Amino acid sequence: MSNYEFIFSKMHGLGNDYIVIDETQETIIPEKEKEKAVIKLCTKGFNIGADGVIFVTPSLNEDIRFRIFNADGSEAEMCGNGIRCFSKFVYDNEILKDTTFNVETLGGLKIVELNVNDDKMESCKVNMGLATFQTKDIPMNADVDEFIDMPLEVEDTTFNLTAISVGNPHAIIFTEDVSKIDLDKYGPLIENHTQFPERINVHFVEIKSEGEIEMITWERGAGPTYACGTGATSCVITGNKLGLLKEDVLVHLPGGDLNISVYEENGQLGAFMEGVAVLSFDGVINLEL
Repeated sequence: MSNYEFIFSKMHGLGNDYIVIDETQETIIPEKEKEKAVIKLCTKGFNIGADGVIFVTPSLNEDIRFRIFNADGSEAEMCGNGIRCFSKFVYDNEILKDTTFNVETLGGLKIVELNVNDDKMESCKVNMGLATFQTKDIPMNADVDEFIDMPLEVEDTTFNLTAISVGNPHAIIFTEDVSKIDLDKYGPLIENHTQFPERINVHFVEIKSEGEIEMITWERGAGPTYACGTGATSCVITGNKLGLLKEDVLVHLPGGDLNISVYEENGQLGAFMEGVAVLSFDGVINLEL
């Protein structure tokens, strides 16, 4: 049996909650134990409980490196709410004291700009980078280069769906009323659909106006979540591409609001995401594996 005692922070971005562990000075949990440790740490009712675990680690090429694991132990490419929590942790704990820094993620470089008051991060704006609709990049098993607003059969229903990646994969479905969607049924069916070999995050979106949407999320490896930053980014970029949304959009999620601003670069669409992150508490745990 392995035993690890370490300090952690419990944080959330609009209710999307994470355990944050500092590995900038030393490896706290060995690589071979990380999946098992994450599953145990995230199990609500029996441990700290969370939607995932974030590791703050050094980077060879950027200012800092962001690693995020879903509650099921799988490592994800990126997370919008997670990177805001990560950024607050990094600044408030004086790992980096710059208000702008470059973050290495499995989903590519992300540039963070902090809004600081009284030497604490209040909110942050993240350049989420350029999106891709190429099915090979999602990845998606499809005989088309882009799967945009196309029908996908899901058990007893056919949804018009768009597949997009902003460093991690998302399925976007526009609907007239998100309150009528059975997320617990269709979320996992789409996440694990045979056309998505690496699974996918699922979002249902209701358009309030050209500058305002409401969305609900089934997160890959975590299930229903209060918020998803990369998902909000993907929904707005998709809506903009389809001519349904403007460049600046207020996104209502169950846990709160995000502001997404779309830009174009070399014919591709990208976006900035802006929102808050909150420290719930710090603690020390003795983890037995």
